[in-house]
Amino acid sequence: MARTRVPRTPLALTLTAVLALTAAGCGDDDGPGSGSGAKTPSVVVTTTWEGGFAKAAGAEDVQVLVPSSVQHAPDYEPRPSDLAVVSEADFVLYAPFEPYAEQIKEAAGSDAELVEVPLDNDAGRVRTEVTRLGELFGTEKAAATWAKTFDAEYAELSAGLKDARPGGEAPAAVAQVFTAWAGEMAGLRMLGTYGPDPVTAQQVSDLSAKKPELVLDNAHMSTGTVLPDSGAHQVKIVNYPGEDLDLLAVYRDAAAELETATAAR
Repeated sequence: MARTRVPRTPLALTLTAVLALTAAGCGDDDGPGSGSGAKTPSVVVTTTWEGGFAKAAGAEDVQVLVPSSVQHAPDYEPRPSDLAVVSEADFVLYAPFEPYAEQIKEAAGSDAELVEVPLDNDAGRVRTEVTRLGELFGTEKAAATWAKTFDAEYAELSAGLKDARPGGEAPAAVAQVFTAWAGEMAGLRMLGTYGPDPVTAQQVSDLSAKKPELVLDNAHMSTGTVLPDSGAHQVKIVNYPGEDLDLLAVYRDAAAELETATAAR
């Protein structure tokens, strides 16, 4: 799906006023880098996906800009009130593929530390990113505790998916690039990926020829049935956690979808 660039002109006109109103109120507080160590950092995130990473890393004060009801978060247009919240944060987390990232950078000013988060639910990358954020926030112990919980639950989910296979054979699958992590967790035989751009007729032909049993679709960028004539069962994979920012729930939900799909094939 082609990403929609958010018009910047109207928001650009509001930035000066927003920052002027908030600068006086946020300049005297002790932030996490002040040396006091007493204040939990204030973290603003663009979406619940970044929010899940922040919470896993130990952040307790997390504010999300894009409502979880927005199906395709990059299409969201930040409001002036969003930018005011950004300017008061200690840390601002965003992803490079979000078209409003430049506006977020401008709004943050010098009081917030901008942190680009490479969003990917691959298990190894999640551990690395949560550890990095914990070091930035000064919450290393909380991040390490979460990582141990994650490792244990991920291993349990992965083993359960493998045990649930009819006949014990791993299904063959193709995945949208942002859902390949789910295939890895399930131990599927991955035959290829597609996206994030719209699938071409040639790609449909090539992927169908590989005879996948499952197609792991991205719920946030779905364009309908990907391989309509292949007979493959399409599985909806959700990458973003809910309003509770529980990143582990993303893995539980994906495991439940995959177990159902595997049993039905």
